[in-house]
Amino acid sequence: MSALPTATEPVTLDEAIRFIWTETEILDRLAYREWLPLWTKTGLYVVPIDRDGGDPVEALNIVYDGAEMREARVKRLLSGFSMSSAPPARTARTTSRFVLESAGAGTARVRCAQILIEYKYGRTRTLGADLSYDLRRADDGTLRIERKVVQLLNSDDHLFGIGYLL
Repeated sequence: MSALPTATEPVTLDEAIRFIWTETEILDRLAYREWLPLWTKTGLYVVPIDRDGGDPVEALNIVYDGAEMREARVKRLLSGFSMSSAPPARTARTTSRFVLESAGAGTARVRCAQILIEYKYGRTRTLGADLSYDLRRADDGTLRIERKVVQLLNSDDHLFGIGYLL
């Protein structure tokens, strides 16, 4: 068994891919409590409305969650009190086309594409998105999400009932 990398060791594309696949598997299992520790304390989860709006931090967004909002969202999803999540949708994600945009001391920016298949109320829906991850190593060498931006292909269309995390 190999030791974990140091906090400043560069993140490889292979390592980033395995981490992102782990996140998608956690989300498809609806294991939202397992998803929360994948983030840094300052991590930002963003789903912008405008695909060409530049920096999503400066734009109107469907989702703009820091740590407190991610925790509240997970609590709502698990409580059954959210109309859009009761009953929860069954999902299957396929993530591919990984590109390592940059890597530094314990950090990496990775872009990828995702197809999400949702089944709920007897219907199937497909959502496509371009994803961008800023990953950072924790002090113990494990990866954490510093920023995740989900650019839905149809972000400017009617997005009814997305009661899960993208």
